[in-house]
Amino acid sequence: MATTVEALIEGGKATAGPPLGPALGPTGVNTGQVIAKINEKTKAFTGMKVPITVIVNDDKSFEIKVGTPPMSALIKSELGLASGSSNTRTTKVGNLTIEQAKKIADMKHESLLGATVKARVLEVCGNCVAIGVTIDGKDPRVFQKDVKAGMYDAVLK
Repeated sequence: MATTVEALIEGGKATAGPPLGPALGPTGVNTGQVIAKINEKTKAFTGMKVPITVIVNDDKSFEIKVGTPPMSALIKSELGLASGSSNTRTTKVGNLTIEQAKKIADMKHESLLGATVKARVLEVCGNCVAIGVTIDGKDPRVFQKDVKAGMYDAVLK
């Protein structure tokens, strides 16, 4: 029967210490290999807390599933913000470039519903509205209309 170990680690900086080491030790799996694989899979999330699940099978093989931080945390991290706007209607706290929006959409692609890059970037836009961030210098709602009108098709292939 497989054993499951869940933990919240800092992206790219998992160690054999708590919480992973003590939880993985009794499973008999090579902890060093597991830690190396976790760090490889989470390096894109450096500086953020990332939920991970390690599934250890009876034959000591393992599978690692990496969750992703909330989209708002990715947006704030990309812009170096401590928090979102306290009044999103009047106060904008940052501006994402189209490339940054695309990067965030790629980071979250497994948990987003959009089938295309364009659709996933539109999901990023929705989160920008909620935290008071503009995209490409525009209000996220205006940016969404422009994306749907095809103005960014060359970039969002």
